[in-house]
Amino acid sequence: MSEVKTVVVGMSGGVDSSVAAYLLKKEGYRVIGVTMQIWQDSSVCSLEEHGGCCGLSAVEDARRVAQLIGIPHYVMNFKAEFQDKVIDYFTEEYLRGRTPNPCIACNRYVKWESLLTRSLAIGADYIATGHYARVERLANGRYAIRNSATAAKDQTYALFNLTQGQLARTLMPVGDYDKPTIRRIAEEAGLPVAHKADSEDICFIPDHDYAAFLEKEAPDRIPVPGNFVLEDGRIVGKHRGISHYTIGQRKGLGIAWDSPLFVKEIRVDSNEVVLASKEGVFTDHLTFDHVNQMAKECFRKGEEYIAKIRYSDPGCACRIEAVEKDRIRLTFPKAVRAVTPGQALVLYDGEYVAGGGTILN
Repeated sequence: MSEVKTVVVGMSGGVDSSVAAYLLKKEGYRVIGVTMQIWQDSSVCSLEEHGGCCGLSAVEDARRVAQLIGIPHYVMNFKAEFQDKVIDYFTEEYLRGRTPNPCIACNRYVKWESLLTRSLAIGADYIATGHYARVERLANGRYAIRNSATAAKDQTYALFNLTQGQLARTLMPVGDYDKPTIRRIAEEAGLPVAHKADSEDICFIPDHDYAAFLEKEAPDRIPVPGNFVLEDGRIVGKHRGISHYTIGQRKGLGIAWDSPLFVKEIRVDSNEVVLASKEGVFTDHLTFDHVNQMAKECFRKGEEYIAKIRYSDPGCACRIEAVEKDRIRLTFPKAVRAVTPGQALVLYDGEYVAGGGTILN
């Protein structure tokens, strides 16, 4: 590079972000490591020996890596931003009977918006992360997220909501490799986190007890028990509170019936959880809002894409049937299972994220 550029790398203490910092240093960038302090509950921090990303052990692992590769390392406190944009959002969505994706909110508003603002303020040119995805500028001048080199670890779904301004200032060096290669690079470089386990859980609910978390965050709004009903209105049992359920759920219902029942709908106003047969949770259409355009400047009626309706979804064909202001209706030639309000809908044009939004219904 003719002019040395400065990049702030968000270092979670894991192997991916550590290797991202290492690779960028090798490429000639001036690298600054930053660990984002987003959660300060000691009980959460005590669990991070298993791969957590937001507390004391993460800070220490990131600091050791930074020292080994010869870059400065700082801790930046983003607790207020995390509370506002992630925890409060998560809580409100569940209380509305929806199923949110807090990692997507964290990516957009904390790991990018907040970190990028602070990084630019201290003179950085870019920020970088250890996500398995790639950023490219397309022929139409727009920036887009491209699938990583390995489908097994692709993280593009969780990044669909990034803006053009954020993408223009983002580097993702890990996206060109698969996980075994990243671990091998870390091992060869002597990084102490080369074999650290990945963190797969929601970092602020390590015990997976969402209902207990909501009771703590909103004690005066705890969902109360109500009726399980069938689509025809028949009451078939009592539920424990709508926060215990999500669309498509079968286990944990406690309903004895002559055939398996699944959660089809959550009605907040009447405090009912609607149950249906397996076939009843399939649909050939959905509507999404909070639209973010990425590779495509705008969506048009009749366009066809590959859609993902959840992180683990392999993707399926879809067609845009109607475009309104910040609201788009899709149809699927083959019905899809458990379309879940609150989850992200991400549209792909080949290997690139065309855009997406939040499933409305």
